Amino acid sequence: MKYQIKTLNNISKRGLKQLTDAYVVDGDGSEWPDAILVRSAKMHDMALPDSLSFIGRAGAGVNNIPLDRCAEAGIVVCNAPGANANAVKEMVATAMLISSRKVVEGIEWTKSLSGDTDIAAAVEKGKKQFAGPELYKKKMGVIGLGAIGVLVANMAVDFGMKVYGFDPFISIKHAWGLSRKVKRASSLETLFQNCDYISIHVPFMKETENYVNADLLKICKPGLRLINLARGGLVDEDALAEALESDRLAAYVTDFPSNKTFAMKHVINIPHLGASTPESEENCASMVIDSMREFLENGNIVNSVNYPDCNMDICESAHRITVAHHNVPNMIAGITAVLAKDDINIANMTNKNKGQFAYTMIDVDSEVTDQAIADLKAIEGVTRVRLVK
Repeated sequence: MKYQIKTLNNISKRGLKQLTDAYVVDGDGSEWPDAILVRSAKMHDMALPDSLSFIGRAGAGVNNIPLDRCAEAGIVVCNAPGANANAVKEMVATAMLISSRKVVEGIEWTKSLSGDTDIAAAVEKGKKQFAGPELYKKKMGVIGLGAIGVLVANMAVDFGMKVYGFDPFISIKHAWGLSRKVKRASSLETLFQNCDYISIHVPFMKETENYVNADLLKICKPGLRLINLARGGLVDEDALAEALESDRLAAYVTDFPSNKTFAMKHVINIPHLGASTPESEENCASMVIDSMREFLENGNIVNSVNYPDCNMDICESAHRITVAHHNVPNMIAGITAVLAKDDINIANMTNKNKGQFAYTMIDVDSEVTDQAIADLKAIEGVTRVRLVK
């Protein structure tokens, strides 16, 4: 069997080398792909062919993918959480330093000096206007303690800062990686009232739109430097403009410039460079291609954002059936009833759910007829059925 893979952006060649001869990338069948690999291309208006069962986002953010529409079509969407974490962490360090020490302003001022002047003397005379505070012993707040947030918090500890983290939903895995010196903040208000620097590391979704709002910016510690390398839309830009204009906020560094931030004072607009390293691109591609192969070859789901992660390793039975479906009562009974009707014996089975959707994997010892697959597809609430093996 040949799997047809369509790429919507340049995907790391090193990552693509993980694919075997069973995969054809952007070949003749790319209009009916089994899977799509994407980075930043916008897919909301894109037609999703019936052949498509997997979308792999070579990065963390998935706001360029129509997740609900994919889920309803039984298309599993996976991303690469943490693959670009070190690259973003290093950019946060850069953001902290350039917002404090006025490095960008200093470089621009130096460029403006005329070659006819005594440059050395002019620099010594003018450098005092670019003086700024050190990071050492300052208070650092980190919002979101996932893969990136944990690295940022630990880095700030290494800088000798007093670090506070806020994440009501921190996972056990990420908690284990967090330095014991990072203190837990009980609320966002506590962070904004007490910290000299705050870095945001939460995903953008309906619930987090304008996550940093006017109420928080009105109570922030004077001189706060706010860093957003996570995603656009997380900071209320109207409230941000007012906080900067009143000098409550000393600086805002964003990796997601907009027309509004471009016009504000004390804003450093970075052109989305947080994960723009060759190492990050390779890591993201490798991780999402691993997930794609697990799904297409074994039916396993790893790092999904719209369906539950589900894993039964390699199938050692005659066949494996996977069923993507709505998370509703009596679904398992309906699936097993269809198999029993066709005298298909179940050797192993698992079911996982995530919100409105669920995923069932069944290893069977008997032959699976086309009629059995059709009957499974006909169950109300089923979004997709695959005979993996």
